[in-house]
Amino acid sequence: MSSGNSVGTGLRERKKAATRQALHEAAVRLAIEHGLDRVTVEAIADAAEVSRRTFSNYFASKEEALLYGDHARMCLLLEAVRARPADEAPWPVLTAAAVEVFQVLGTRDPKWIAQVRLVRRHPALAAQQVTTYTSMEDGLTAELSARGVTGPVRARLMAAAFMTSLRVAVQAYPDRTEGAPFIDVIREALATTGEGFRER
Repeated sequence: MSSGNSVGTGLRERKKAATRQALHEAAVRLAIEHGLDRVTVEAIADAAEVSRRTFSNYFASKEEALLYGDHARMCLLLEAVRARPADEAPWPVLTAAAVEVFQVLGTRDPKWIAQVRLVRRHPALAAQQVTTYTSMEDGLTAELSARGVTGPVRARLMAAAFMTSLRVAVQAYPDRTEGAPFIDVIREALATTGEGFRER
């Protein structure tokens, strides 16, 4: 009986994940094609072939739906940090986790670049992106404290500086020379910020 329940639960979770991804992809596609201001929640729901109510079960706004990819990467990032060796120094842990998660974006995906430029043009999207990135600070702070970062203030500052560096790298990337790997921008941003968190 329990095995059947597990299968059912797994299927429901996969269907939810598929619906969430479909809404996200519809939001990105419509915003790129028509501009964010012309896109409505109803249009996103229609494009994903779900109801307006279903949209509301997954996202609070069209901005949140559009930036769901960022949220998913942030969750993967926290998992990657937790999976690093326990004896690794804190800032190298963060850097290695970022490289692991973000290296898949190294091919200048036109859709992702267009999404980044949308964020730069629209304050509502920029605010949502800040919210998405800062939502990971509590988890990172706890992980850094567990790894020996002394004091809650330093651990939180490190987490916040790390997340800000990633966001700045994302925003700066479209202006880089065509073909430049995104991961190089990530490494540059983290190396610069990491100077302030060298172990003493």
